[in-house]
Amino acid sequence: GWAGRVKMAAGGAADAQARFGHSVKGLLTEKVTSCGTDVIALTKQVLKGSRSAELLGQAARNMVMQEDAILHSEDSLRKMAIITTHLQYQ
Repeated sequence: GWAGRVKMAAGGAADAQARFGHSVKGLLTEKVTSCGTDVIALTKQVLKGSRSAELLGQAARNMVMQEDAILHSEDSLRKMAIITTHLQYQ
């Protein structure tokens, strides 16, 4: 009677505790997986940002080089115009 009911109650409590422990483990596993996925996404974003900064720097350097080439060409055109003017006078 009474002892049997106590054993059943204790067994039920142990069962509920086991189920609770199992669900907590499941939730923890889920959270760890989710956190891992977030860390991977963040890492990819940081690397992407780093790559973007690198590309921007490269584009800026290219623009400076092109600007130098344009200024040099402009200077050459000016000199050629002067030479042309001199040749026309001769």
